[in-house]
Amino acid sequence: MDPFIKPLPTITVEQAPFWEAARAERLILQKCGACGRYQHYPRIVCRHCQSHDLSWQESTGAGAVFTFSTVYRSPGPFVDDVPYITAVVELEEGARMYTRIVECDPQRVAIGMKVRPKFVPQNDEVTFVYFEPAQAA
Repeated sequence: MDPFIKPLPTITVEQAPFWEAARAERLILQKCGACGRYQHYPRIVCRHCQSHDLSWQESTGAGAVFTFSTVYRSPGPFVDDVPYITAVVELEEGARMYTRIVECDPQRVAIGMKVRPKFVPQNDEVTFVYFEPAQAA
């Protein structure tokens, strides 16, 4: 695997289980024991009710594009990636993830489009969770 020269996340204690699961091609989310809601990105408190009663739950990975933008011009290390699609995906569990849509013509992306996770390793420690169309074209 070629070395990754783009910025990588700094993995905090709160986020470590998410990144470990992604390396194993699993998507997990935090679920609040107090209000029952899911959240992403991982934090030490529930973003909905501020409870500390959080646990990790397996996600189905099923979701839909909530909003998106196609990037046609990008500076720095992303200049060779254009065009690429950034998106917010709303998962079946209700949590929303900021991500990329891959394996999809930018002209085909639409709000409400069903997507599934695609795990893209960057190095031995980081695997990004991107999304691709749930059904092949």
